[in-house]
Amino acid sequence: MVALVGGILVGLSATLLLWLNGRVAGVSGILGGILFPRPGEVSWRLMFLVGLVVAAGLYMALVPGAAVPRTDFPRAGLVAAGVLVGFGTRMGNGCTSGHGVCGLGRLSARSLAAVLTFMATATATTFVVRHLWR
Repeated sequence: MVALVGGILVGLSATLLLWLNGRVAGVSGILGGILFPRPGEVSWRLMFLVGLVVAAGLYMALVPGAAVPRTDFPRAGLVAAGVLVGFGTRMGNGCTSGHGVCGLGRLSARSLAAVLTFMATATATTFVVRHLWR
């Protein structure tokens, strides 16, 4: 039930951002607009990102038994993963949220191709890490 409510809230948020601001709710693009700002573009982006973090924190604090993030990952691996994700979002002209939530909702063929690529890569990576890399 929690996943359903979360999905509805994500879809509603993405719809409102597109409808009210004419912006796609792609997190990598929103973050990129803060790192390389244009006048008048920083405040809404910052509020969006802060809202993501605050909402997750409130969920973990207020919902009994809520999943919490793992903390046992090596820092170098997290940095490498972040760099690779950033590189991938540049190559794919967007991230999973932009293509998966917003692009598919707009029936974008390019987003469908991107999401299929994301999912195939994630599946292959999980298989390799869990079953072959030991």
